Amino acid sequence: MLPQKPPARDILAIYDRQVDTVYRVCYAFMKNKAEAEDMTQETFLRLMTCDQVFENRRHEKAWLIVTASNLCKDSLKKWWRKNENIDDYENLPQEPRDPDEHYVLDAIMRLPQDYKSAVYMYYYEGYTTSEIAEHEGCTESGIRSRLSRARKQLMTMLGGVRT
Repeated sequence: MLPQKPPARDILAIYDRQVDTVYRVCYAFMKNKAEAEDMTQETFLRLMTCDQVFENRRHEKAWLIVTASNLCKDSLKKWWRKNENIDDYENLPQEPRDPDEHYVLDAIMRLPQDYKSAVYMYYYEGYTTSEIAEHEGCTESGIRSRLSRARKQLMTMLGGVRT
């Protein structure tokens, strides 16, 4: 039996389960609270208006992460954003667990976008390379290459400190 699109009450349950994750993704891109909130809202509006059917909660989460990422990328490409300063990410929604985590997060935020997305989905959300590849529309070896290159860049940026 094929899964069916969730009714409105289920969308509220999805929102409750996933809003924090979607907001963190949006904040990582947008670098400020107001725009992250706008993109989070836009992501859930997209969910309400699409015909997406989720196989399970993992698929639901992955779809929301990819949708939020794409919406943020599209917003950042707009001509009026080119002169905007987007370097401020000091008020991330989650406090670091230890002082070194803020240092590592700072380095991750400086990675190229493809690397940053792969690192986030792999290390922070726990997706496999094959799941990331499927949702990013590239090969699994491409994701492994991105992760490898990201780790090398992080090692250089962090002065050889292993985390």
